[in-house]
Amino acid sequence: MRWDNLTAPPVEGDPERAAPATPPLPLALPGAVARTFDTPEFAGMTFYEVQAKSIINRVPGQSRVPFEWTINPYRGCSHACVYCVSGDTPVLMADGRTKPISELEPGDRIYGTERRGAYRRYVVTTVLDKWSTVKAAYRVTLEDGTTLVASGDHRFLSERGWKRVTGAIQGGSRRPYLTTNNRLIGTGRFAAGPKESPDYRRGYLCGMIRGDAHLGTFSYSYGVVHRFRLALCDDEALTRSERYLVHEGVETQRFTFTQASTVRRAVTAIRTSKQRDIETITELIRWPVAPSDDWRLGFLAGIFDAEGGCSRGALRITNSDDAILDQTTEALQRFGFSFMREDRGLPNRVRVIRLTGGLTARLRFFHLTDPAITRKRSIEGAALKHQTALRVVGIQALGLELPLWDITTGTGDFIANGVVSHNCFARNTHTYLDLDAGADFDRKVIVKVNAGELVRRELAAPKWRGAHVAMGTNVDCYQRAEGRYRLMPQIIAALRDFANPFSILTKGTLILRDLPLLREAAEVTRVGISYSVGFVDEQLWRSVEPGTPHPRRRLDAVRALADAGFSVGVLMAPILPGLSDSDASIDATVSAIAAAGATSVTPLALHLRPGAREWYAHWLAREHPQLVPRYRELYRAGAYAPQAYQRELTARVRIAARRHGLHRGEQGDSRRLPEPTPPPAPEQLTLL
Repeated sequence: MRWDNLTAPPVEGDPERAAPATPPLPLALPGAVARTFDTPEFAGMTFYEVQAKSIINRVPGQSRVPFEWTINPYRGCSHACVYCVSGDTPVLMADGRTKPISELEPGDRIYGTERRGAYRRYVVTTVLDKWSTVKAAYRVTLEDGTTLVASGDHRFLSERGWKRVTGAIQGGSRRPYLTTNNRLIGTGRFAAGPKESPDYRRGYLCGMIRGDAHLGTFSYSYGVVHRFRLALCDDEALTRSERYLVHEGVETQRFTFTQASTVRRAVTAIRTSKQRDIETITELIRWPVAPSDDWRLGFLAGIFDAEGGCSRGALRITNSDDAILDQTTEALQRFGFSFMREDRGLPNRVRVIRLTGGLTARLRFFHLTDPAITRKRSIEGAALKHQTALRVVGIQALGLELPLWDITTGTGDFIANGVVSHNCFARNTHTYLDLDAGADFDRKVIVKVNAGELVRRELAAPKWRGAHVAMGTNVDCYQRAEGRYRLMPQIIAALRDFANPFSILTKGTLILRDLPLLREAAEVTRVGISYSVGFVDEQLWRSVEPGTPHPRRRLDAVRALADAGFSVGVLMAPILPGLSDSDASIDATVSAIAAAGATSVTPLALHLRPGAREWYAHWLAREHPQLVPRYRELYRAGAYAPQAYQRELTARVRIAARRHGLHRGEQGDSRRLPEPTPPPAPEQLTLL
């Protein structure tokens, strides 16, 4: 942690003090302490710690919300959704596959690097942390077409050491930075993986069964025997083959082929002896007259799992069958691989196809074809090399601030789209932070550090009449900063001690930390809890809300609160026109909300205030250009969708709610959500 002041350094000799902040500030905050934390979750953020004069605030009389008093310990929110882009940069996983950085989780095993002797080598490491921060974005383009979007502070490994995306030769911004004379270290962009189409499955089965199975119909004196058996020591390939056969209507039985010993691994097999199955399999592995690209990718994956391997930095496929070797070489040629076909005088005319091109070609083969056996995909210990094709050819400022993801790993680096990338803010643990909260940051957050003390004092005032108090209605009181400042336990404890009714609206999961306090409060007063979940479609969530808790995580929290005895209402917001307002999407979301134990659901259409409107419009034009005319029509009059659209949306959600049993509160169910209910349309909470 470090202490920063806008105009002067910390007081000399006392590292635990920070000088008061002075204007200019986002707000006039005399006496505030400007504080930054040297932790990735709060990168680029400033917290203005203030001693507030009051904390229980009256809602303006003209407001349409159904409550009069509110408590907001924070002004500004560290997880407001901006609806822009997702973190789709692929990261190299320990199993040889790739995953978008936004999908990584602490504990995931990935590749990093470390110096061993004279070389830096690839090693398996662990993701220790993950976060997102909003920063000015730059696009780095490499000669081979690789593109990387990162902040100016991000560092990549070049042939001249670690260099940031931007910098200066002199002055306060002086630091090593990338130029078009640099070459980055790595393999270059990762290839996209195959689609598991019917042709891919048949191609894989053809390669695997022709390479390693026993198949045939045999005549004996006692009759005709049909036999298929595939025996492997790698369960991944056996399971995939088993599953692909089921797709084709072939059911097999598993059995132990060879027990494990001190010198060899156990071998498991699948088999069938039905004539119909043998005929189906025989037809499946017939050579196609005009193989499709999907079939060829599947075949390469299957023959590699059956007859391939990697040793001493070379990928090889061995076989003695001319037809298999010809199909392998034709497929490799089709996808632009270079290889050597070698006849080493091995027994039974066994020949070798050896891929050339080094690690770059090996990784491209793995990602393009996706073999099942992960042990064969290992690059552990391989040396890093720089290549001419990774020369930087362009560094372009995008003119936008975007949510940019980063991770902390055990080695301090990771492989981002084929190049070595440094942890921008490396720190091993952040256990005192709520890492499950949303990850899009407003830059300046005011923290009322004396909130708990003020609540207790104002509740004790003679003029206070015990009115209902709403929290989370302006900004989320369980935003990420709450994991550090821990203001809510003090506030809840005060409300409990004075038996003052209150409600909380949140989209964070940190509320579960305070569940014991909430239960104590509920024993003496009314406690209402509401959650915000706009949709449950995972692909849509990753696209438009990449930094927020997964909708299913939020619904898990709803279930935990419901199981603890609370009536939890869900604000179904925002519903996105053309994206999450279909009957199927509404039904799936309401069904999940009902299954989580919620007692009510309140729909709210997307509200596009200035600022959010520009971000969303930019994302929509890029990802769903066909919807732009519809949005232009819907939001031509301002930030809100037309009343007619909102009424229709409400009616459709209400019908789905009745279908899934969420109408019981209307019939006098004792689980009715305590007052006050979430604000009615068209008001939209700023935490969204």
